[in-house]
Amino acid sequence: QVQLVESGGGLVQPGGSLRLSCAASGRTFRNYDMGWYRRAPGKQRELVARISSGGTTNYVDSVKGRFTISRDNAKNTVDLQMNSLQPEDTAVYYCNRFPAIAYWGQGTQVTVSS
Repeated sequence: QVQLVESGGGLVQPGGSLRLSCAASGRTFRNYDMGWYRRAPGKQRELVARISSGGTTNYVDSVKGRFTISRDNAKNTVDLQMNSLQPEDTAVYYCNRFPAIAYWGQGTQVTVSS
């Protein structure tokens, strides 16, 4: 049974930064591509960044140059460094495998507002 626990969200002003962290269970974590997803109010959940088992990263255009995804296979963690945050980044952020599996954690709320 996989478990995903996200943390690090909060309220930040436009232009600010946050670092999200995801702790994943499972001895085979290192074998899977992982992603950070978000669901903004009134919108469907979308993938914003992913990292392959080998460390290759991809980002949705709206966050390129601002967000950085990383992983630590020894700790079974996936982080998302978010800089230059904008109000449109407000959402609940989730981590999951890529492609996502049916299980989702509780997510972490990110609110960007002045």
